[in-house]
Amino acid sequence: MSWQGLIHHYREFLPVTDKTPVISLLEGNTPLVFSQDLTDAVGPQVYLKYEGLNPTGSFKDRGMTMAISKALEKGSKIVMCASTGNTSASAAAYSARSRKLKCVVLIPDGNIALGKLAQAMIHQAQVIAIKGNFDQALTLVKDITNQYPVELVNSINPYRIEGQKTAAFEICDTLSDAPEFHAIPVGNAGNITAYWKGYKEYKKVGRSKGLPKMLGFQAAGAAPIVLGHPVEKPETIATAIRIGNPASWKSAEAARDESGGLIDAVTDDEILEAYKRLAAASGVFVEPASAASVAGILKLSRQGYFRNHKKARLVCTVTGHGLKDPNIAIKNITNPVVLEADIKTILKEIGL
Repeated sequence: MSWQGLIHHYREFLPVTDKTPVISLLEGNTPLVFSQDLTDAVGPQVYLKYEGLNPTGSFKDRGMTMAISKALEKGSKIVMCASTGNTSASAAAYSARSRKLKCVVLIPDGNIALGKLAQAMIHQAQVIAIKGNFDQALTLVKDITNQYPVELVNSINPYRIEGQKTAAFEICDTLSDAPEFHAIPVGNAGNITAYWKGYKEYKKVGRSKGLPKMLGFQAAGAAPIVLGHPVEKPETIATAIRIGNPASWKSAEAARDESGGLIDAVTDDEILEAYKRLAAASGVFVEPASAASVAGILKLSRQGYFRNHKKARLVCTVTGHGLKDPNIAIKNITNPVVLEADIKTILKEIGL
């Protein structure tokens, strides 16, 4: 049978009933791509969970199919979110798919990649840019949804976490068990929370035997969990994780501590190096924030963290597609050589 979306496939693990109107764009079922380059560099067998191949180009679709379906079941007419980009794109698309929900988005002015903003706009969301950062936008959304009949669909909505945990199920299904390590970017921290929940649930019912060490990575300029306090003015090239006060902070720490893992920071230079390396040596084009997980494992490898784990399996979640933030790619490439339309000139240029 063809793939019918993650709610259909993992229904027994999700809080849905026959009365839940399932809104799906056939999200999930994303590939787990083996990387020989990263395996050679790091030590363990490295796999990339390529979440950029979800319908709107990011992992957010996993949670949004649940959040929008449950909002409709509840009878909501309006959904609302704060976003650095991917959440807005996903919320707008699934609201449009429902044909019944209005989507309102608050974004930090000037701090959202145009590829993501364009998605939200084309799906007819009402997008409002505020003169402030993501954390201020989320505070406003929480205040509004607490006082008015509007459904919040950020990751603090528990149904978002329920949908996102299915990525852990897919990894276990593909590998026939949980990996020994799982590396993941950390922004608002809902995803590391969701993966850990998924791994524990699968182990509990015997679908997997082990649990991975969760390795979370924040950008150095937006690393409140690493620093131990909120960052008032977070700054990083990785806009999707430019968050100074994560909504799922405590549960991210729980995932780290229960799994025996860690949460560390990587610099923008390390993120850009990993971003370019993924595209050049693994053929996987991701947005900068996605490369934080790869930058993180390269950093840990240099420190000898994986020295005794050559036979282990390490999954890196790469959270969003590179076309989400094309400006970063454009700034990091050289312009094409312009030649005459002559075969000899072209052959000379390519060394033949």
